[in-house]
Amino acid sequence: MSKILVTHDGKFHADDVFAVATILLAEEGVTVVRTRDEKRIADADCVVDVGGIYDEEKGRFDHHQPSGAGVRASTIPYASFGLVWKRYGEKLAGSKAIAQKVDDTLVAPVDANDSGFDLSVPKFTDIFSYEVSDMVRAFTPTWEEDDSLADEHFSEVILFAKRIIEREINRAKAVIKGEEQVEQAVLTAPDKRLIMLPVDYSWKSVLAKVSEPLYVVHPQGDTWRLYCVRDNPHVFKNRKDLPSAWAGLRGEEFVKVTGVSDAVFAHRNRFMAVAKTREGAVALAEIALNS
Repeated sequence: MSKILVTHDGKFHADDVFAVATILLAEEGVTVVRTRDEKRIADADCVVDVGGIYDEEKGRFDHHQPSGAGVRASTIPYASFGLVWKRYGEKLAGSKAIAQKVDDTLVAPVDANDSGFDLSVPKFTDIFSYEVSDMVRAFTPTWEEDDSLADEHFSEVILFAKRIIEREINRAKAVIKGEEQVEQAVLTAPDKRLIMLPVDYSWKSVLAKVSEPLYVVHPQGDTWRLYCVRDNPHVFKNRKDLPSAWAGLRGEEFVKVTGVSDAVFAHRNRFMAVAKTREGAVALAEIALNS
């Protein structure tokens, strides 16, 4: 028999969309009903983002009650996505560590947005970062559209949310494995100012916690890349910029300035340079280190 999952009708947000998507990934034979009818809510097998109750054992995942539904160690409140992820995240991700990584990357930011908890401060009056919650909002009917489209659009964005969750689980698995390799590369590096990686692992968060590294070299596609390390991976401030004379150069002009025969390109913001070979990228790194 089909299990009935109820969430509220009307406008939807990333919180309820991703909570429902998580349950659909974790459970088979689920039918989603969007309503605020109290009897249908009471009779449902599972209720998300409506109903005023948080009780995991009874399948109730709301956070709108006066006392809320708890907060993380980070102080970010739990919204319905987070409550559902606490119940199903480890099952879907395969381990507690991977589930936590997905919570840090995707779930907690969605919960923060839904709870009015600011994660960033806008720098401009009319320009803001575009987040996953904005993506979901793009699917809600505008005032020029018929509200009857809401259920159709909800079903459409659920498919997208399921794929995002699946991809973030895959990314989290790779990130955790890659970070272990980066930690080992730091331990064995003969000069900890330059970290050599054989693969494009996720290195930014690991190296931000280690004071010595200034640059990273690793392959990417058919080239080798030299990147600057930052104290905060989410802030564009390098520990040491690449040489100012490189900014925006490419091809023969870049080769002439550096003396590296296979130098390809240097970003004008001086955080990245490219060479055709490992040896070329290392040569660029050595010049940058000594500049």
